[in-house]
Amino acid sequence: MKKLLSILKMDFLVNDNDFKNWRLILFLSVLSLIMIASGHAADRKIFHIAQLSDDLKMLKSQFVEQRTALMNLKMETKIIKELGPLGIGPAKSPPIKIIVK
Repeated sequence: MKKLLSILKMDFLVNDNDFKNWRLILFLSVLSLIMIASGHAADRKIFHIAQLSDDLKMLKSQFVEQRTALMNLKMETKIIKELGPLGIGPAKSPPIKIIVK
């Protein structure tokens, strides 16, 4: 019972040889602070990676949309349709090959 009361009264911190106990308590406190900081840093990195992953998915979908739009713009029928009002159309005869001797 006396041991329990001495622990509850924290006699081990105010005795003559309490310096050892204080060093141990200080070491454990610093160690726990380092572990907490490490956990927070890991959580921050996980959230950052998740955000980057979402950004990557969005950029990939934009790339596919732009590539599809470009393919549609490059189609011959689309070009003929757009340039028709300007009087520009496909050639009626094939191109002539020029041979230089």
